[in-house]
Amino acid sequence: MYKIIGADQQEYGPVSAAQLRQWVAEGRVNGQTSVQADGTTEWKPLAAFPEFAALLTLQAVPPPYTSSANLPSGSNAVAQQLLAGDSDFDIGDCLSRAWKLLMSNFGLLAGATTLIWLIDSVVMFIPLIGGIATMLLSGVLYGGLFLVYLKRIRGQPASVGDAFSGFKTSFVQLMLTSLVTKLLSAIGFIFCVLPGIYLKVAWFFSIPLVADKRLEFWSAMELSRKITTRVWFKVFLLLLIAFAPFMIFNFYALMKAFNLAFELFQSGSPDFQKMMDFAGASVRLNLLGRLVLLVNLPFALGAILYAYEDLFNPRTARTG
Repeated sequence: MYKIIGADQQEYGPVSAAQLRQWVAEGRVNGQTSVQADGTTEWKPLAAFPEFAALLTLQAVPPPYTSSANLPSGSNAVAQQLLAGDSDFDIGDCLSRAWKLLMSNFGLLAGATTLIWLIDSVVMFIPLIGGIATMLLSGVLYGGLFLVYLKRIRGQPASVGDAFSGFKTSFVQLMLTSLVTKLLSAIGFIFCVLPGIYLKVAWFFSIPLVADKRLEFWSAMELSRKITTRVWFKVFLLLLIAFAPFMIFNFYALMKAFNLAFELFQSGSPDFQKMMDFAGASVRLNLLGRLVLLVNLPFALGAILYAYEDLFNPRTARTG
């Protein structure tokens, strides 16, 4: 039996040699992972244990797929396997692990998130084309950012540069995923609010699936919808809790904007100064909302991606 130190610097185990081998095969444990054998007090890297040397050497061999063009695009086999199981997640556990992940990787996660947030914000405020550009590029930007979080969750090395991996691996599919999910969700909101909310939640894992499993956009959307629908209310509740600061500010901003619009309407004849004040207040609220989102994102993304791991990779070890 063995104990290990996960990416969050927490101790896990005891587990059997067979379980450790499975974790190595799944990429959750590597040769540098600190391991303590049963009956000893010494922590050593896994590579120092002869019984795992052959497996670690095998894992070091590059996989047969070297580009996204070679990867399978369909998700039928993956979907059937996941739907046949009973994958689930615990909200409190996801929140707890997200906090530990953030505390043990604060510089990396905060830095990568700030960089992607900044680029996304600049794109959003480009005159005339900002809205369309955001719809197209946000999936590519956040797809890469999700991979940074997933690598650390899995105990794998990651860098800020990995946040741009979406441009190199699944650019078109991430762009299509972002565009199609946002357009169809918006249509759902326009015709009836509830379908829009359902689709927004059901498709939330589409971008991680494209970035992580290299699925094509529609397969990722369908797989996300099918798996999430089984635990839709739990995912919805997790999103509400994880993004609570941003949600609360949005509610405040909505009430503030409504009051300003009501005062402008009550003024009767058009008042240019009041219209300018309303426009200025709207811009300030928007910018402040983006800042609140930045502060909220590192923790919220960790919680959501731990739920992703439990739902879409249910056999993986919780080493991070």
